[in-house]
Amino acid sequence: MTDVDYARYDRIRAVHWTGAGLSLIDQRLLPMQQVWVVCETASAVATAIQNLTVRGAPAIGIAAAYGVVLAAQAHQDAAGLVSIASLEPALQELAASRPTAVNLFWALARMRRVLGERCAVSVLEQEAQAIEREDLAAIRHMGQLGASLIEPGSGVLTHCNTGSLATAGFGTALGVIRAAYAEGRVARVFNTETRPWGQGTRLTAWELLEDGIPAKLIADSAAAHLMKTGQVQWVIVGADRIARNGDTANKIGTYQLAIAARHHGVKFMVVAPSSTVDLSMPTGDHIEIELREARELLEAGGQRIAAEGVQTWNPVFDVTPGSLIDAVVTEQGIFRAPFFGAA
Repeated sequence: MTDVDYARYDRIRAVHWTGAGLSLIDQRLLPMQQVWVVCETASAVATAIQNLTVRGAPAIGIAAAYGVVLAAQAHQDAAGLVSIASLEPALQELAASRPTAVNLFWALARMRRVLGERCAVSVLEQEAQAIEREDLAAIRHMGQLGASLIEPGSGVLTHCNTGSLATAGFGTALGVIRAAYAEGRVARVFNTETRPWGQGTRLTAWELLEDGIPAKLIADSAAAHLMKTGQVQWVIVGADRIARNGDTANKIGTYQLAIAARHHGVKFMVVAPSSTVDLSMPTGDHIEIELREARELLEAGGQRIAAEGVQTWNPVFDVTPGSLIDAVVTEQGIFRAPFFGAA
């Protein structure tokens, strides 16, 4: 539908390149505070990725690309050239910042290819800008593709934050919801709180409110009951890594949503750029699952809420089997089982 005003629901940007630094909206402080963190070194970008100042697989990849540019600016010679040897420590530091998001490694590999043994810093900057620009174009396209699967009058449920804050803009799963809402296909939107870091409560609910899309926040534990009421026809989520058989690593809690959706006859859609698809990985069995610090479970608002001595297990992702996924949407099209090739 070319006459639909999608831009009306695309107002937020979380990553801004100034030419001399990378400005990131601090997603740890939203929605109560809107604070911009300026990164002037690759180390600062790596820290921002690691501590969740910037999050979301596409946004992580974009930030890392600009981190390479910052490292190059710091090591360029008088002619504006930089060598791979001088950037290797920064590339390694950026790669170590988050282990699960394949977009991080994809972006760094793309910057490496452009760099070669030696290249102009301006060329690296142009490549990082191209990564950001292409991400936005791809995401808008996949939003329209995913929306085409949704019947008018449908209810949708999303998990974590997959919107403009997690990407160059518009969003992956939230981009589908934005496009479907703009087209009049979505009648009801629900989003989970997404414990323990509350990305749904703090970020997705804020984005939907900012864009004027009516939505209801639910407790993570209310999802199966919501599906039982018949108010939801699609669960729509993003991804941090997708194996060749469709197995998908995403925010912890996604797997149980897929199980509940299958039991209740609710369709399940994964939306992600093609850079999130890892064709080198036949299945999701070997996807590294990041474990995060205990305090995310033991504290709320900086205050401890668990007794001293309580032990934790805090995986930040889980893997949803491709057999529970009805469609994977990328900018290259809509994929169904066996998705990207049999394992």
